[in-house]
Amino acid sequence: MEKTVIEVEQVANVLKLLGDKTRLTMVGLLESSECCVCEFVEVFQMSQPSISQHLRKLRDAGLVREKRKGQWIFYSINQQHIAYPLIQDLLKHMPDQNEKLEALEAEGLRISCD
Repeated sequence: MEKTVIEVEQVANVLKLLGDKTRLTMVGLLESSECCVCEFVEVFQMSQPSISQHLRKLRDAGLVREKRKGQWIFYSINQQHIAYPLIQDLLKHMPDQNEKLEALEAEGLRISCD
C-alpha cells in the first residue's frame, strides 16, 4: 500500500477540527452511515444551529459531503479527501459509534426530518 503524504499544515487543520469531541464523534458516525442534521440533534442533544455549525466546519474543510434528498440534506464522510486515511486510522483507536444510531433507530428517531 502506498503511503499518502499530507502537508503538515493540512494535518494540523484536520487534527484541530477533529480535536473537538462533537466533530470527532460526528465523523465516527458518518464513517458507517450518512446522517442528517436532525439525527445529530437527537444524538448530541444540541440545538440545530450548533450542529449545523460543526457540520459547516467539517464541510468547509472538505472532510464531509452533503447531498440533498428532497428538502433534507444528508452528510457523509468524504472518502476522496487526502486526509481520509488519517481519519480512518484515528477512528480505529476509538469506540465504534454505531450504538448511537442504533439507539436512535430503536426510538424511531432515525431520519426524523419531518
